[in-house]
Amino acid sequence: MCGICCVVTLCSQHTLHDFLNKDILCLLRRRGPDSSQQLIKTASDLSYECLFSGHVLHLRGMMTPQPLEDADNNIFLWNGEIFSGVPVGDLENDTEVMFRHLTLCSSEADIVSLFSSLQGPWSFIYYQASRHSLWFGRDYFGRRSLLWQFSNEVDSAFCLTSVSVYSKSSNQWQEVPASGIFKIDLNACATTNSLSLTLFPWKYSCTEKAAEEIFINVLDQVSKDFPKHIRLMMNESKLCLRAPVIPLNKTISEISDECPGSNSSISHTVSVETLQGFLAEEHKRKIVHRLIDILGEAVKKRVLSLFRDEDQKTREVPSMTNGKAYVAVLFSGGIDSMVIAALADRYVPLGEPIDLLNVAFMVKEQAKQKGATKKQNSWEVQPDLLCPPQSCKDLDPKISAHLSCCAVPDRISSRAGLKELEAINPSRTWNFVEITVTLEELKKMRQQCINHLIYPLDTVLDDSIGCAIWFASRGEGFINNQGELIPYKSPAKVVLTGIGADEQLAGYSRHRVCFRKSGLEGLNKEIEMELDRISSRNLGRDDRIIGDHGKEARFPFLDEDVVSFLSSLPISEKVDLSLPRGIGEKLILRLAAKELGLTASTILPKRAIQFGSRIAKLESNSEKASDACSRLKLFSAENL
Repeated sequence: MCGICCVVTLCSQHTLHDFLNKDILCLLRRRGPDSSQQLIKTASDLSYECLFSGHVLHLRGMMTPQPLEDADNNIFLWNGEIFSGVPVGDLENDTEVMFRHLTLCSSEADIVSLFSSLQGPWSFIYYQASRHSLWFGRDYFGRRSLLWQFSNEVDSAFCLTSVSVYSKSSNQWQEVPASGIFKIDLNACATTNSLSLTLFPWKYSCTEKAAEEIFINVLDQVSKDFPKHIRLMMNESKLCLRAPVIPLNKTISEISDECPGSNSSISHTVSVETLQGFLAEEHKRKIVHRLIDILGEAVKKRVLSLFRDEDQKTREVPSMTNGKAYVAVLFSGGIDSMVIAALADRYVPLGEPIDLLNVAFMVKEQAKQKGATKKQNSWEVQPDLLCPPQSCKDLDPKISAHLSCCAVPDRISSRAGLKELEAINPSRTWNFVEITVTLEELKKMRQQCINHLIYPLDTVLDDSIGCAIWFASRGEGFINNQGELIPYKSPAKVVLTGIGADEQLAGYSRHRVCFRKSGLEGLNKEIEMELDRISSRNLGRDDRIIGDHGKEARFPFLDEDVVSFLSSLPISEKVDLSLPRGIGEKLILRLAAKELGLTASTILPKRAIQFGSRIAKLESNSEKASDACSRLKLFSAENL
C-alpha cells in the first residue's frame, strides 16, 4: 500500500503547491508511513511542470522510496502488488521490478502489453521523459484507489492522488474509472494550453466484432462527468489491454432453469447435514475441491508476499505475549471470512498469530430491546447451532461497559466462528480482536477523517460500510489472554477481506429478487453487472479506508484466477436460489467450507456489515442506503 500523487500545471499562474492541499499530504503519509518524498520535474522550455509525491508502506523486498527516477529522467509511482504475470523474486521489490520493465518499453504497444500481463491490484503514475508522456490508471477491478481533479479552463492544472479531501470549490474530485489506462501528451497539451487524455481500454479480446462500437461506449461512459474543456480520445492504434479474467459463462441448462422455489425436496430447516448430500455427488465434489485449490493459492500469495522480521522465520508456536501477527482478517464469522481465515491458517507460518478483527457498535438499550422483540425469520439458523454470547457480568466494570453490546449479531457469530477455527487448528494463536465503538467515537472519527476517505462517494451505504471498515481495520480492541481481556492493537500490515464473494456468488438479497423476477438469465446479467461496477461501488473506497491505517487491503476472492474459475462455471454449479437462505446463495463456497472442516458457519445467511455490526441502527432508521448521507456533508463546513 502506498500513497501516490501527481500535480501537472500547463503555463499556470499558480505554483504546483497551490494545487496540493496540506491535508491531502497528511492523508497520503498515513497510507505510506515508511517513506515520503517529493520530486518536481520542469520541461526544458518551461511549458509544463509536474510534482510527484510518493509515500511508501514497506511490504516486499528492500525498502524502496518513491518516486523512483532513472538516468533518463523517467519517474514512477506505484501502489500495487504483482502476484503473477511478471516475475518478482522473494527478495525483490515489485516497484523496482515494474519500473525496470516500464523503462524497457519502446512503444505504446509495449506498455499496454506489460499492464495486460499483470495479476494483482495496482494503480500507477509513470512519467515517460523522452516522449513527455504521463501514463496512469487502475487495475481491471479497481482494487487500488486513484482520484483525479481537473482545474478550471484558465489554470490548466491536473491532479492525481490516492486519497483526497472534500473541497468547496467547483472542481470536485472523482475516481479515475477502472476502464483502462490513460496517457497525456504533456507537450501537445502545453502547446494548446488545454488538457487531452488518451484511453487504452480493457477488453476481453482485441479481435471482437463491433470493436468501434465498444470503443465509443467506453468513451461515452468515462467522459460523461468530464468538464467541457477536457477532451478524451481513443488511442489512434486502437490498442487495448487484455482483460485478466474470462467472460462470464451464461450457459443455462434445461434442468437447472426450473421455476424459482420449485425444489421442494429440500427442507426449509437448514442444517449442516444438507451440505453433505451435495458433496456425495462426485462431479460437485471435484468442482468444490478445485475451488479450494485455486482460492487457497490466492490466499497463499497474499499472506506470504510480505516482509517478515527475522525472528518470525521459526516454526515454533509463540506465546500470546511475544507472537507478532503479520496478517489480519476482517472477521464477522460469516462464510466469506471463515473460509479466508481457514485457508490463511494453511499458509501463515504456524508460529505466527492471525488477527481476527471484529467490529461492533454500541446500540442504545431501547433499540436493542426493540430489536429483540422481532419475530425470528424462518430462514435464520437455529440458535443452538451457534455458541451463546459470553457473559460480561464478571469483567472489570470499564471493560464490561466497553463490551456492553455482546448481543450484536456479528460478535455472536464471530465468537462461534473462533471456536470452529480453534477446533481446526488448536496450535494456532487466533487473536480474536473485539473492537467496540461508541456513538461518540463514531461521530468524532467520522468528522476528523473518515468522511474524507469515503469522498467522493457520499451515500448512506458508503457511510455505514466505510465507518465500520475503518474501525475494524484499525484493529484497536480487546483480546482474551488466558481468560483475561486485555487491550490490543493489531500490528498486521496485511488485511484480508472477503469482498467479491457476494458479487460473484449471488450473496445479496437483490439477487434473490432478480432470480424470482427473471430466473437464471436475469441472475447472470445481475452478477455480470456486479463485477463491472465493483470498482466504483466498493473497492476504491475500501482501499482508501483501510490504507489510512498504514495497512494494505488484499482481496482473495478477486484474484484473477479465482474470478476466471468462477466465471467459467455455469450459474447452476455455483448457487441455487430455489433453496433457503443460508444454503442456496454462495452454495459452492459453503460446500468448500464444509470440506475445510467448518461446521455451523457454513449455513449462516448473508448479513451485511452495516447490519451485523449494528452501525445502521445507531443514528437513523429512516434512511435509504442509496440516499445522500447528510452526515458526510457536515464536515465540509466544520473541518475545512
